[in-house]
Amino acid sequence: MNIDAVELTRQLVAIDSVSRHSNAPVSDLLQQVLEGAGFEMERLEYDDPDGVRKVNLVGRRGAGAGGFGLFSHSDTVPGDSWAGNPWAPRVDGDRLVGLGSCDMKGPLAAAIAAAAAVPEQRLARPVYVVVTADEEVSGRGAVDVAARSRLYRGGPEFGVITEPTRMIPVYAHKASSLCFVTAHGRAAHSSTGKGINATFLMAPFLAEIALLAKEIQHDESFLNYEFTPPHNCLNVTIDDGATRPNVTAAKTVCTVGFRPMPGDRSDDLMAIIEEKAGRHGLQCEGHAGKAFRVPPDCRVVEAARQATGAERAETVGFGTDAFAFMGNVELVVLGPGDIAQAHTENEYIPLPELHRAVDVYGRMIDEICCR
Repeated sequence: MNIDAVELTRQLVAIDSVSRHSNAPVSDLLQQVLEGAGFEMERLEYDDPDGVRKVNLVGRRGAGAGGFGLFSHSDTVPGDSWAGNPWAPRVDGDRLVGLGSCDMKGPLAAAIAAAAAVPEQRLARPVYVVVTADEEVSGRGAVDVAARSRLYRGGPEFGVITEPTRMIPVYAHKASSLCFVTAHGRAAHSSTGKGINATFLMAPFLAEIALLAKEIQHDESFLNYEFTPPHNCLNVTIDDGATRPNVTAAKTVCTVGFRPMPGDRSDDLMAIIEEKAGRHGLQCEGHAGKAFRVPPDCRVVEAARQATGAERAETVGFGTDAFAFMGNVELVVLGPGDIAQAHTENEYIPLPELHRAVDVYGRMIDEICCR
């Protein structure tokens, strides 16, 4: 079946699927397109912590074991910073502009176009299209597919995470870990002297974290030179609930974030942060992300390198849904567009790269799945 990747990107961008909203409407369109292309479909629904209905889709064409998967997500970041309508896609020269066009409705459309174009009689092994919810906020959708999908279980053997990489194969990426450290004080008018300022309670901890952030940039045991920068980019933000200047802050939350790398000491770093918080009497809750890595000469990376003509595979600093799937599938990250365009006003996908992605994915399907 011939699917126009540009037109499908337009249709997907035109549907609001910001992570805080339901992605059911865009999933309805995707399911219709995939069923029309001959995919057996599985629809997995769940309610997120705010009670919003979310949808994951798993499609399969062809029979047998193993095969090849194309993994994408249908949610986007908010378009609050856009001056115009972020859901009004437009072609501007050789670019398609619209919220999520690069991350990652364009790559998703290219994946579907490539998977639908292969005649089923040529498929010796199945080809899968997996579309998840909530990638931008939690990765919950990918975890749900890995845990519950009947259609996905037992395959595929190889796959591509279609995040934007400028069509350069990526064999490893960092993850995201967060520690939420909370100080509790007592609100009062600042003129009374009767309040307990939670930000003051947080200050000694912040001073230690500032020193820690510098130390781990020079401690070889925390570094991984496969990445640029080779450290985990420890960062902090502070929130006192927009307390007025004449009120003592009753609650201050420090979010400590860092980006784990494969084989680094991220577990130790999380423990160090938790220990420092506890020593200062602060509440601490942590969420640890999982970094991704496959050998740069493994089969799927080599297939991606051959299909793109890239001299070598690279690493990136952003995370993907690979953490949920990498235990059972040999993965490479490869997609059209530049991550620098993601999450920006006037986000766009270059049309030449979008067309190239259809061709590259088709070549990989042909090598891995076809007779």
